[in-house]
Amino acid sequence: MDYQVHPPSPDLQYFVKCFWTLEDEARGEVLPQRVVPDGCMELIIHYGDLYQQFLPDGTIIIQPRSFIFGQITSYIEIAPTGRSGIVASRFLPEGLAPLLNVPVASLENKAVALVEIFGAKAQALEDKVLMASSQSERIQFIQDFLLEQLCEQRSIDSITKSCVDAIVQSQGQIGMTDLAGQVNSNRRRIERRFNTIIGMSPKQLSRVVRLQATMKMLEQKHFSNLTTLALENGYYDQAHFIKDFREFTGVTPGSFFAGNLQFAALFASTE
Repeated sequence: MDYQVHPPSPDLQYFVKCFWTLEDEARGEVLPQRVVPDGCMELIIHYGDLYQQFLPDGTIIIQPRSFIFGQITSYIEIAPTGRSGIVASRFLPEGLAPLLNVPVASLENKAVALVEIFGAKAQALEDKVLMASSQSERIQFIQDFLLEQLCEQRSIDSITKSCVDAIVQSQGQIGMTDLAGQVNSNRRRIERRFNTIIGMSPKQLSRVVRLQATMKMLEQKHFSNLTTLALENGYYDQAHFIKDFREFTGVTPGSFFAGNLQFAALFASTE
């Protein structure tokens, strides 16, 4: 498996967290892998074989070749159908909304075909990516496409960006009162902006950011026991941490990392 992370161009650094690419050969039977919330929406293009997604009702769907995946509020399960070839743009939590002409809420927990959002321009992008001969070419095509959308759309909302920065810097441990005080705004106004721009409330984003910080410590084994880990990351106690973890992942920490490290590491906002 070849997974690479690439920085965005300076013109996109306030919108895009990173670009990433993944190539992997087709294998035999592949078990579904869980992807958990990280607060970031993504633009994904498969130039290899497509991926299947396992819905909560037991339905299996095939994801589009190119799509936007909106905010994930609980885990999703995916698996390759053959050889993996993926290039993707991972947006900052507040970074995708200025490029869109649809509400971010309409993308929640879904892979929405790029052509449904951007029309013929999206099909042209997909064709270019499929014909490209290198990852640098693929990334450049996506960057050019995103910059074109920026020319036609809006800029980042400064209050929302300041709130997101504060949440990330505190690793999800800042309270709503302190957050409102830092940006000199009120709770309702911040919540309205978050729901419109990010697709989740400040509290939801804080929980997701805290979960990701805790998962990183778990993966790297930077803790002595679960109680200490929970307290260091702002949970009341071990039971609170496990309850939160199960809500987002569907399983206990031990079960998750026993079978999901492969995709948990790739499809997470750790870069």
